[in-house]
Amino acid sequence: MKVLLVSFLFINIFVFLLAGFDKHQAKKNKRRIPENTLFFLEAIGGTFGLLLAMLFFRHKTSKTSFIVKFSGILLIQIVLVYLKLTDKI
Repeated sequence: MKVLLVSFLFINIFVFLLAGFDKHQAKKNKRRIPENTLFFLEAIGGTFGLLLAMLFFRHKTSKTSFIVKFSGILLIQIVLVYLKLTDKI
């Protein structure tokens, strides 16, 4: 369990920093981090890191398609946690 928590902490810090770097690159009109990379990292546990980065850096907050996909992944994660906690999976 401890390894899992450390893994989640690491992935969230990494996603937060990566999204911050992406915002920095956007301001300089340089090569960006693909959205699919950010979504993949969110899906494997970096949801809170990406959410904090979106709020802290104001990153991708005006892009509707990004918000919809982010919310969809978050909703799936919530459903999976609920099903796991109720012993349905």
